[in-house]
Amino acid sequence: MLKAVILIGGPQKGTRFRPLSFEVPKPLFPVAGVPMIQHHIEACAQVPGMQEILLIGFYQPDEALTQFLETAQQEFNLPVRYLQEFAPLGTGGGLYHFRDQILAGGPEAFFVLNADVCSDFPLSAMLDAHRCQRHPFLLLGTTANRTQSLNYGCIVENPQTHEVLHYVEKPSTFISDIINCGIYLFSPEALKPLRDVFQRNQQDGQLEDSPGSWPGAGTIRLEQDVFSALAGQGQIYVHLTDGIWSQIKSAGSALYASRLYLDRYQITHPERLAKHTPGGPRIRGNVYIHPTAKVAPSAVLVVWPRAGCFRLICSRRGLDLGSPRSLQDSRSVLLSIAGPQRLHWERGDCGRGCAAPRVYCPPWSHVTGTHLRLAQHRGLGEHRGALVSCGGDPQ
Repeated sequence: MLKAVILIGGPQKGTRFRPLSFEVPKPLFPVAGVPMIQHHIEACAQVPGMQEILLIGFYQPDEALTQFLETAQQEFNLPVRYLQEFAPLGTGGGLYHFRDQILAGGPEAFFVLNADVCSDFPLSAMLDAHRCQRHPFLLLGTTANRTQSLNYGCIVENPQTHEVLHYVEKPSTFISDIINCGIYLFSPEALKPLRDVFQRNQQDGQLEDSPGSWPGAGTIRLEQDVFSALAGQGQIYVHLTDGIWSQIKSAGSALYASRLYLDRYQITHPERLAKHTPGGPRIRGNVYIHPTAKVAPSAVLVVWPRAGCFRLICSRRGLDLGSPRSLQDSRSVLLSIAGPQRLHWERGDCGRGCAAPRVYCPPWSHVTGTHLRLAQHRGLGEHRGALVSCGGDPQ
């Protein structure tokens, strides 16, 4: 049997994701039409032998999260449970704290997935690699260019055996073009090094002169405390993928993730993509429209490879039109997400070529018509009496 753990973090994390996380917790923010972590759960549910999916984080279990869990259990016919940390415990602390829950039933192995990643989740391929060569830790890796790699955990592997020889989290200089995807497959033995870190933290805490500033023995960072320490000791291996992958750390990166998932829907979920119907809006490309969203019949929803002014919504490769939002024709937006309370886009080509990064439309604003003036960079724009607040460039 197998299990899966999804690390969802908590409200103190994900500040770069604002303003999109003001109304809904980041793990439940819709990406390509469904909550962010539903993509993870769908992938886990497709792995043969999957018996349970656990969510670990320090969000309060509010109505939205409870309803999501109930819906997910019914849809995937799997136990999906939330385990709340008593405090932020890092990427590994929750795994150790809830080790008894994870190991209950004697799973052969368990997947660990960070919630804020977009991927095609090659979990079955990782499982096959694990069964061919069993080791405590198997990391999913992909490649990045020299500059991009500095923003991620970097992996130096043995190209013949794929053993991780060296691991550095966000190095200051170039280490390797292989980066950590934040998707893992652990054997039950992987929890022993976490126990060692916990015990070492306990000893350090007893010697700490300023206990008020000490994070606590339960705080364990997988990347620094485990991967870096065990690299080169024959315990950590990497499985490389050339599939889609992206982090979802900011509002702008959510747009890119939506685009990747919408493209993939052609294969995995064609039923989620909007279709052109007689008398309805014209659909061109991979577009998702929430069932409660209102779109004018004269609208044209376009997927376009370059910037330009079109009716309603224009994106380079994908559009996610959320609920409930009424958008009328003669509106041009590039790479957009229209959500319950906000209309967000990365760059809009409006009127005389003014680029408007990260725009927030308050609930009382009315977006319609053919003309919109926006202040460049940071400031306020005006649209027929409604204020539009412009943020900075996406991080």
